[in-house]
Amino acid sequence: MCADTPETPDYKDTLNLPQTDFPMRAGLPKREPAWLDRWNEIGVYDRLRDKAKDGSRKPFTLHDGPPYANGHLHIGHALNKTIKDMIVRSHQMMGYDSRYVPGWDCHGLPIEWKIEEQYRAKGKNKDEVNVVDFRRECRAFADEWVDIQREEFKRLGITGNWADPYLTMDYHAEAVISDEFMKFLMNGTLYQGSKPVMWSPVEKTALAEAEIEYHDHKSHTIWVPFKVANAGEGSDQFPNLFEKPFSVVIWTTTPWTIPSNKAVAYNPKINYGLYEVTDAAPDNWAKRGDRYVLATNLAEDVFNAARVEKYKLISELGSGALADLTLSHPFAGIDGANGFWDYDVPMIDGDHVTDDAGTGFVHTAPSHGADDYECFVKRNWLDRMTHNVGEESEFLPHVPFFAGLKVFNHKGKEDKANAAVIDKLVEVGGIIARGRITHSYPHSWRSKAPVIFRNTPQWFASVDKEVGDGQDTYGKTIRERALNSIDQLVKWTPQTGRNRLYSMIESRPDWVLSRQRAWGVPLTCFTKKGALPTDPDFLLRDEAVNKRIFAAFEAEGADCWYEEGAKERFLGNDYNAEEWDQVFDVLDVWFDSGSTHAFVLRDREDGTEDGIADVYMEGTDQHRGWFHSSLLQACGTKGRAPYRNVVTHGFTLDEKGNKMSKSLGNTIVPEEVIKQYGADILRLWVAQTDYTADQRIGPEILKGVADSYRRLRNTLRFMLGSLSGFTEADRVDPAEMPELEQWVLHRLAELDHKVRSGYQSFDFQGVFSAIFNFATVDLSAFYFDIRKDALYCDGDTLRSRSARTVLDILFHRLTTWLAPILVFTMEEVWLERFPGDDSSVHLVDIPETPADWLNEPLAAKWAQVRQARRVVTAALEVQRTDKVIGASLEAAPVVHVRDADMLAALKTVSFDDICITSDIQLTGDPLPNEAFRLPEVEGVGVVFEKAEGQKCQRCWKILPDVGLHSHPGTCKRCNEALS
Repeated sequence: MCADTPETPDYKDTLNLPQTDFPMRAGLPKREPAWLDRWNEIGVYDRLRDKAKDGSRKPFTLHDGPPYANGHLHIGHALNKTIKDMIVRSHQMMGYDSRYVPGWDCHGLPIEWKIEEQYRAKGKNKDEVNVVDFRRECRAFADEWVDIQREEFKRLGITGNWADPYLTMDYHAEAVISDEFMKFLMNGTLYQGSKPVMWSPVEKTALAEAEIEYHDHKSHTIWVPFKVANAGEGSDQFPNLFEKPFSVVIWTTTPWTIPSNKAVAYNPKINYGLYEVTDAAPDNWAKRGDRYVLATNLAEDVFNAARVEKYKLISELGSGALADLTLSHPFAGIDGANGFWDYDVPMIDGDHVTDDAGTGFVHTAPSHGADDYECFVKRNWLDRMTHNVGEESEFLPHVPFFAGLKVFNHKGKEDKANAAVIDKLVEVGGIIARGRITHSYPHSWRSKAPVIFRNTPQWFASVDKEVGDGQDTYGKTIRERALNSIDQLVKWTPQTGRNRLYSMIESRPDWVLSRQRAWGVPLTCFTKKGALPTDPDFLLRDEAVNKRIFAAFEAEGADCWYEEGAKERFLGNDYNAEEWDQVFDVLDVWFDSGSTHAFVLRDREDGTEDGIADVYMEGTDQHRGWFHSSLLQACGTKGRAPYRNVVTHGFTLDEKGNKMSKSLGNTIVPEEVIKQYGADILRLWVAQTDYTADQRIGPEILKGVADSYRRLRNTLRFMLGSLSGFTEADRVDPAEMPELEQWVLHRLAELDHKVRSGYQSFDFQGVFSAIFNFATVDLSAFYFDIRKDALYCDGDTLRSRSARTVLDILFHRLTTWLAPILVFTMEEVWLERFPGDDSSVHLVDIPETPADWLNEPLAAKWAQVRQARRVVTAALEVQRTDKVIGASLEAAPVVHVRDADMLAALKTVSFDDICITSDIQLTGDPLPNEAFRLPEVEGVGVVFEKAEGQKCQRCWKILPDVGLHSHPGTCKRCNEALS
């Protein structure tokens, strides 16, 4: 810091320069694993639990939504687990006993598929393998991936009870899942029904709404006329309408459902008309003279599709003309059908019918559509349901012409059924137009293949039947309890999550619980042979049987349900096993994960007293998934939601806002980011993003994150170096400190409130932004910049000791504030000052900040000081750019201040030190024309002057007294420091 000259000694060694081994280059990828090992060795997580054994800390539990034990982690996993970790760590450091038990979803189709693939590769058939052996292979597969994913999560710096996670395939978990299911059995909400469910022909199982995603799909479209067979009373009301035969035209995108048609729906609110074709090509399907009933708004579109050149309106029709019509199926009476379709097709009214597209009529196949089914339930017509389509989407053997033809093949591609139905319609004159349309269509989110609606016997939990368990505080039905829980018991982050889930629960159908697979928890119930599902004694309800099942699952796992003699074992001597059927469907895996509140929160020692979590946190897709199923399951068994807070994050996209996919080559893999930058950079990306919306990540974004990290690391390095050798003897009471230090403490008190409230509300972006701006703007660019001179050049002065005291206070705040985010870096910073076998920043709390540090009048004064300083530093930067000066210490500007209060404030502080100049003059004289100004700072002008005197060879200030003291080439302050 000084120039060597023959006349003066080198004073460099007399300066109090920062001393630290803390490296500017972090080297995180290589160094982070060592900190992980250290935390494991000193048992940080367990020691934090020990701190709470005296009851001094309020429990706080984030319940982990279980990831699936199948495959390496993707960037969504990293985002999810990092947010959870920040929630857990921040609450721990704010004084809670913050518990985190990681968990895994282990049952279900993807694992089953993997084992089946292994069988196919060996030429084996799954159905030829003993089911217990098959399940054991699935268990081993899941177990292997749990271990792999556990290490990958730990590498991200995630804290938790990794030694004892929860797994849905653990024996106790399987026992509790079955027990929770049996509560539905006993409380009357469980029933077996035959209704259309979304069915995956590829996976050969029913799917819940949570397992469906929508993608564009190209479908056939057909316009089909249903001939009027009987006018009913309408022939008397509208005699002119029935002068000639006519048809009601439907439009559908699922031709394969036409063989299962049982009705045609209309909407009484729509205007209809009877139209006649007056001109059409001879080979047209719609012939001259044909009469069709169509919605008035859609007639033109239909005739265009049918290539009809001219048509006329015969009569406008009201709903009264349609209500009594009876139609014929398009395949009625055709040769070779043996009368299969020779039944009446009634007209029915339905609110789901619109005139937005199509014809204004909806072909109704109650076995293949939700609205269709509800129309038949409303009329008590369930005896008219069809069973024409099998589990591979094939027409069953009893269906004429189409037996064996599939809608989709085993790869999810369109097969022959649609084309065959269309060809048959053409053959019998049952079609007037055809086309193709690309539209949003349901697909399985696992196989990515399209699904169909298919009528199959399934097990359901009724959401509207009164739950007979007496837990009616929030309602008598599952739906009522869920809706009241959403509004009365749960806080939503962001609030839009409430609206989304509420609307889903409000309109959802009954919960489909069953799956036709092998790897899962079975539906542990028995049905009476020969009884109908509607019979009172159809289901066996016996607590003694339930207890035997629970005990066996607890000891042996759910595999024992499939062992030989299981039925006799569980029924015991009270029942004749020959009179009962054992159910072998498995539970929807969403029931498994929805039950975790029972076997994790309720049953574990590190759970919660009331079985309710403080936070559930997952992605926005879990409004239809885990948030949803957990809510339904808990409302059915404990009468309320199992959570107090629901926090939701969005999806992760690439830098351009595109969804990540391997085919596009835009995926960001956590492992690769960690190898290049370290886990802390990935964690910092999470903290800097608004996770409540969709967030973006990519190479350029990560570079920006790394730059922010370097700036923050530089701030921390300066603090560490300046605190070298600091002891309690150096500490200064805040009341004795200079105003600048008191202002820093005021800012700390403000920030402490913001950090704590931000962590409480899970606003990590707000927390980090506030800390980062404070560290880089208030500290590095202002406070540190000013106090470097005092820290380096002062002797043992109040000013230097006050500055070091504030740095110590800053150290404890910044490290603990940032520890939940930058877990590795803050540990490094902490150990640089407090090395030791048991030392860790993660074992301490955020220090309490005294309320009397807040000083609003002082803050207002220093806001004026900083405003004036901005004008001075900007003026000096102009001189530096013009090479008039090389450093600000060469200047002694004159500062003109119009406002008397501001001028008075500036005169009470060492404004030359604050502006880092050798001297400064303050005046209330009018601003000269040549004075430098900033438009945003009114009434302050700076006239540049060079400092007079010689440069102090120790502090580099240019002062008139340099050279007049005992130590050559020094100013008064440096001479005293050397003396």
